[in-house]
Amino acid sequence: MAALIGAAHFISLSPHSTPMVSNKAKYSIIILIVLSGCASFYQLNYEFNKNFEEGNIEEAASVLDQNKKAARSKTRFLYYANQGVVDHLLGNYEESNNWLEKAYLFGEDYQKNYVNFATSYFLNPNLIVYPGEDHEHLMLLYYKALNYLKLGQFESALVECRRLNQRLYELGDKYVSENRYKEDAFIHNLMGIIYDASGDYNNAFIAYRNAYKIYRGSYSEMFNLRVPDQLKKDLLRTASLAGFPEELDMFSDSLNMEYKKLPPSPGGELVFFWHNGLAPVKDEWSINFVAVKGDGGQVLFVNEEMGLSFPFFYDAGSDGNASITDLTGTRVAFPKYVEREPFFQQASLEINNYYYPLEKAEDVNAIAQKTLNERMIEELGKGLLRVALKKSIEKQVRKEDETLGFLVGIVNFASEQADTRNWQTLPHSIHYTRVPLSEGENTITLHTEGSRGENQQTFTFIGEPGKTQFQTYQSLESNIAF
Repeated sequence: MAALIGAAHFISLSPHSTPMVSNKAKYSIIILIVLSGCASFYQLNYEFNKNFEEGNIEEAASVLDQNKKAARSKTRFLYYANQGVVDHLLGNYEESNNWLEKAYLFGEDYQKNYVNFATSYFLNPNLIVYPGEDHEHLMLLYYKALNYLKLGQFESALVECRRLNQRLYELGDKYVSENRYKEDAFIHNLMGIIYDASGDYNNAFIAYRNAYKIYRGSYSEMFNLRVPDQLKKDLLRTASLAGFPEELDMFSDSLNMEYKKLPPSPGGELVFFWHNGLAPVKDEWSINFVAVKGDGGQVLFVNEEMGLSFPFFYDAGSDGNASITDLTGTRVAFPKYVEREPFFQQASLEINNYYYPLEKAEDVNAIAQKTLNERMIEELGKGLLRVALKKSIEKQVRKEDETLGFLVGIVNFASEQADTRNWQTLPHSIHYTRVPLSEGENTITLHTEGSRGENQQTFTFIGEPGKTQFQTYQSLESNIAF
């Protein structure tokens, strides 16, 4: 059960290392631990996740369509987002954008229900509506832009770029700390690619330059992600095309890369995005503590994930046995991300015996981990306050009725859950490259490679002078952690 991952182990010892807890108390400890095993969001949606991960996208779409309640649930943001991804993979780009727009507007218009929000402190945070993580809102617009590019609607794709830019500004205003995720290099890079394809080289250069600075700065420090070579080439090329000779010379020197103006490719170009693997899954870890009032010995608390181990001593009762109502349990749960490591580590495109490596431009897994870590202090504070409120209620009830207070304690222990909801159909990472095309038919082979094997996929593109084409491909294979 998800709640038991990284859970604490309990050993009850007497002063002479001889078990002294009564059988009733032992059974109660087992009951408390079993009751704490609540399913994660991933497990609750197992049928959909299984079909999606195995590449059965039509079956996954059918599961979503049959789950009408999800469209009205507290996780409707994720329902809309998953519908958007599924339709994108099926080539239903207009339908995909309709779902993604629903998710985006829901996130924008979301208002906290303060009754539900307050209730979450007494039970668990899953009682409030899930509004989406910051990076998930950016990815909504990313997929929308891709859909418009596949539809050949460049102006609409640029509208999504402007919305992306606005969201990035809002993200920057939201976070003050310099070490927080508040700017996205890949999104700026994408904006540059779209402006570039539409012939707006001035704005393309500005977007590429912004992306370059972020890759060199926060992305290098936080995600260990270097500047893609393709971005360097695009930066120099658009500086030349936009008529910025000083910037061209400056970046040529700083990049130690000579720019050579080449004639346009006779068949235009292909920009290829490879979505590798799957985003991490939210699970939970917990601090569990059980004590028996009046029983001689100690309870040894161990939590391997936190590296904690310490004994709790208590006095022996007059008869040396504990009553079942003497058992008290405390549990506080927190969210964590579990990485789904991609099966493939690298990929390239082959055309006419020439290989173009696909470079990592966005690490969605690392960004998800970073955003959760940034608010972990807040999560800790909320969790501890929630437990304090629960224990206060239990204590008051025990004063009036010991047995009823004991039952309240069981309910409090069992109902404690972390919020394990997240957008799980996102890719683990995004790689890309730019390939020149010949006029007419072009056969391109995608080579994906991993430590345990490789795969090939062939595509055909009809090259046209001056045209930029876009293609996405999702490798769903990953080393599943569940």
